[in-house]
Amino acid sequence: MNLNKHVIEEFLSFQKNEITESIVYNKLAAIEKDSNNRKVLQQIALEEKQHYDVLRQFTERDVTPDKRRISKFYWLARMFGITFAIKLMETGEISSYKGYAQYPDIPELVRLAHDEETHENKLISLINEERLEYMGSVVLGLNDALVEFTGALAGFTLALSDSKLIALTGSITGIAAALSMASSEYLSTKSEGEKDKHPIKAAIYTGIAYVITVVALVMPFILISNVIMALCIMLLMALLIIALFNYYYSVARGESFKKRFTEMAVLSFSVAAISFLIGYALKAITGIEV
Repeated sequence: MNLNKHVIEEFLSFQKNEITESIVYNKLAAIEKDSNNRKVLQQIALEEKQHYDVLRQFTERDVTPDKRRISKFYWLARMFGITFAIKLMETGEISSYKGYAQYPDIPELVRLAHDEETHENKLISLINEERLEYMGSVVLGLNDALVEFTGALAGFTLALSDSKLIALTGSITGIAAALSMASSEYLSTKSEGEKDKHPIKAAIYTGIAYVITVVALVMPFILISNVIMALCIMLLMALLIIALFNYYYSVARGESFKKRFTEMAVLSFSVAAISFLIGYALKAITGIEV
């Protein structure tokens, strides 16, 4: 088949993408402990290599993989989990399906488009990763810490008016709340009898998420003596945590980032504003100065 220069260049781009993703999937399979997940990743890697071979029949040229992209997604998988890395890889590039669909007169590319649209997504959905099974516990810890703790620190800011005292009081409150939430999650998971969730692990995920949030939100009051400035930075930290977590969650779960981010941000900041006003009112009513 005679292909013009533009089409050849596009096919070479497809080739580069296929061979790069094939290597990424093989690397992810090598670090995956779960045998079922490993088989899924190896199967996807094989399909990507087969796609590369089909495209090579048209271009009659080999291409080198994108080493930077391979390294990027390998380390993302190491840090944030294989499912997150795979889904980010699939959504971060122009859809291969749309690219192949531009050539309906070439049967081989029609088949590749079908593979990209169905088989790959189906295989990715089969990946079972522990950290995603316990995502509900992480959500519980983060959400409760953000809503409750931003409110508590905002209230302490006017009630106490001393950054070190706010940090101390907040830390004690936060650690106690983290232990309470972890215990509640343990009892809740145990009573529900979920086969795919271990009560102790669920409690640990909830507790760790809560403690990390507490540390991040208390830190401005430890480092900055001006309580209003510390409060503003604390709220920015809360917004950043909400954004980062919901970005991870939306990619891993394939849900809307904007909707989840807006809901959590509005809820957390509304509670913080109300608590700030309550702190001001209590200070004015009681006349207590710290």
